[in-house]
Amino acid sequence: MGHNAPVPNDTPPIFSATALRKHYGEQLVVDDLSFHIAPGECLGVIGPNGAGKTTTIRMCLGLTTPDAGSIEAMGLSMPRDARAIKAQLGVVTQFDTLDPDFSCAENLMVYARYFGIGRKVMQVRTPQLLEFAALSHKAQAKPGELSGGMRRRLSLARALVNNPRLLMLDEPTTGLDPQARHLMWERLQLLLAEGKSILLTTHFMDEAERLCSRLLVLDHGRKIAEGRPRELIAQHLEPDVVEVYGNGAMQLAQSPLKDLAARVEVSGETVFFYTQDARRLLDALGQHAGLRTFHRPANLEDLFLKLTGRQIREDG
Repeated sequence: MGHNAPVPNDTPPIFSATALRKHYGEQLVVDDLSFHIAPGECLGVIGPNGAGKTTTIRMCLGLTTPDAGSIEAMGLSMPRDARAIKAQLGVVTQFDTLDPDFSCAENLMVYARYFGIGRKVMQVRTPQLLEFAALSHKAQAKPGELSGGMRRRLSLARALVNNPRLLMLDEPTTGLDPQARHLMWERLQLLLAEGKSILLTTHFMDEAERLCSRLLVLDHGRKIAEGRPRELIAQHLEPDVVEVYGNGAMQLAQSPLKDLAARVEVSGETVFFYTQDARRLLDALGQHAGLRTFHRPANLEDLFLKLTGRQIREDG
């Protein structure tokens, strides 16, 4: 798994949010949320829809002002030093904000002007950024001629124009096919290897496990868990999971078989048995014709289900 090495604890964080709160009307969307990002770390934010992930990112970017709490980045304070902070940030949103009238190369050149980066510098950097995004062959193509994965990689290249120290990525691979997602992950791992820091929101648990050194689990605007993916799984879950589906599966959730598991969850048409040792359970399930069983180690999807009581839906 692409976990980057742990950062020594005495290194000051590159980014810290303290006691953030945000209301929209009567609704409390973010509730007393604190977290930090160490240099060279990828912090993942996961949670169901409506958990407050996008509002949190918007506050971190200075697009939304918190009702209470403070945000500091790279020794500066938001919103007071918003411009200076943004000069060192790279942002990739869920929604495409590329200019459809410009070619890939022009999108990068024009964006660089916002940061006062001159044409001479960009004539050198643009081919490097396009190569990083695996888009050298598409330099003159317009975004409308690109696939979804290519457009997302162009957005990433554009976010790197100012050589940011911290990247904020809001669901960077939603809507991409598996091949395009893998290519995006590979690029993000290269950036982490270079020492850049990343704040990432995602619906994909395999993405969180692959990229993130630490995870923040949000629900109803509150932090309900935080830690390294493997440690969170070990802390909250039994090591073995047996999924059962097919004819008669639902009845098993209330049968004596449940005593062979530490915990039983039903989600959709599947019964999940969580257990310290799956052998006795698998032997007993073998007596039931028509059942399909799948035995695997506990993963982040199980953690999500246990902590939020909801199964992740990949379509958001």
